[in-house]
Amino acid sequence: MTALEKATGDVVLKFEPFVLHVLCQELQDAQLLHSVAVDSGFRNSGITVGRGGKIMMAVRSTHCLEVPLSHKGKLMVSEEYIEFLIHIANRKMEENI
Repeated sequence: MTALEKATGDVVLKFEPFVLHVLCQELQDAQLLHSVAVDSGFRNSGITVGRGGKIMMAVRSTHCLEVPLSHKGKLMVSEEYIEFLIHIANRKMEENI
């Protein structure tokens, strides 16, 4: 809260979820891993094939959180709401683990 009170710009609380990049030898390997990831709840997962044929599978969850807290130095939310957001972010971190 002390840091927020001293802020002169915009402050955002941001939580980014787990991401795992896996380099795959064959497209079938990436497709299998993608199916397993999506079935396990990692719904933002995807496959990328580079120009050189490099096949990358990204396992990503949907547990993101991004909330503005202040604008131009003015706090836009209450301390109680910030504590609530921190609780949610910590819970999301537990889900990542």
